[in-house]
Amino acid sequence: MTRHFHDWLQAYVDYTSYTEAPTHMHFWSGVSAVAGALRRRVWISQFEFEWYPNFYIILVAPPGVVAKSTTADISMKLLRQVPGIKFGPDITSWPSLIEAFEESTEAFDIAQEWHVMSPLTLVSSELGNLVDPNDRKLINVLIDLWDGKTGRIKKRTKNAGQNEIENPWINLIACTTPTWIAENVQEHMLGGGFISRCIFVFADKKRKHVPYLDEAIPDNVKRTREKLVQDLEKISLLAGEYKISEEARRWGRSWYEQHSSAAHAHLEKERFGGYLARKQTHIHKLAIVLAAANRDELVITAEDLSTAHSMVTDLEAEMAKAFSQVGQSETALYARKLVAFVAARRVVPYAEALRHVQPHFPRLRDFEEILDGCVKAGQICREHCTRTGGLVLRVGPSAAH
Repeated sequence: MTRHFHDWLQAYVDYTSYTEAPTHMHFWSGVSAVAGALRRRVWISQFEFEWYPNFYIILVAPPGVVAKSTTADISMKLLRQVPGIKFGPDITSWPSLIEAFEESTEAFDIAQEWHVMSPLTLVSSELGNLVDPNDRKLINVLIDLWDGKTGRIKKRTKNAGQNEIENPWINLIACTTPTWIAENVQEHMLGGGFISRCIFVFADKKRKHVPYLDEAIPDNVKRTREKLVQDLEKISLLAGEYKISEEARRWGRSWYEQHSSAAHAHLEKERFGGYLARKQTHIHKLAIVLAAANRDELVITAEDLSTAHSMVTDLEAEMAKAFSQVGQSETALYARKLVAFVAARRVVPYAEALRHVQPHFPRLRDFEEILDGCVKAGQICREHCTRTGGLVLRVGPSAAH
């Protein structure tokens, strides 16, 4: 199949260069699109299990910084134009997911042998609409689905009785903030389960500033978008088992030995042990996507694995920031909110800061205690404004106004 682009993911990153979001966010959004096109049609066999190219990709950033939802939507708009791709519900419950899976079931042919699958891609601008970390039934289902187990899943619902889904496959991209993570993810959840199966893509700054997006769009953007969709459609037709080349196996063996014995000082083992244990799986899933984005040959090369390792590892330096507020006391969380509010405004009248946070501090004494702590820590200055005579809060060294 002749393609327009030698490397779909690179072409996609170039295509999105007119936006403000960082390059790595667009790369992983593109990964979600390629994975969504491949579905359960390709895999790497490990005898007792298979690696399928599905991901739980979570874009994490403070509100209003990098246009997380827009970033995800750009790639998903391309994927929605590929024939045969099924999308799940925006708000997930087990019954709604069951219904969507049943509607997605299809079969494809490899060497005159029919394979059945039930593939879905889930997209949400708010992770909380898709996933309730406290819904153990749903979380357990998502864990099983990410693992790509072959066979029928049988689940009973109140209205429809017992439902059977054959070879379900799920791909997810969603957006959230560090604050949502802090308020909904408990410390014990970080070590394994659903969280360890996610790829968290964090950013807290724009790649560049684009005041008016329509002024930044290239002249050929529509034609480029058409070519990307056409190539994505060709990728969606790939089917069969990916073989790992001998050179790639040598690379993989060497990496696995080093990874198993490394200290991983940049990631706390208590928090990220589950992720580290699944890093090999993340790398091989991504290697399938990289290979499919480049060529039709169903072979994983050493370069695919090496590049996949680099792209996954590059996220780890910022990963801790996504969970920086998890496990903090309620007082510490409110202090961070107060500092962030003052920092965003640079100078804030005391009364305005109090109104902003008063829903969290019904007693003035509680607010004063938090503020005193921030002042003593050097995070906030409290001073009188020479112009108005009123009390103001600011971040940085004290100065007269």
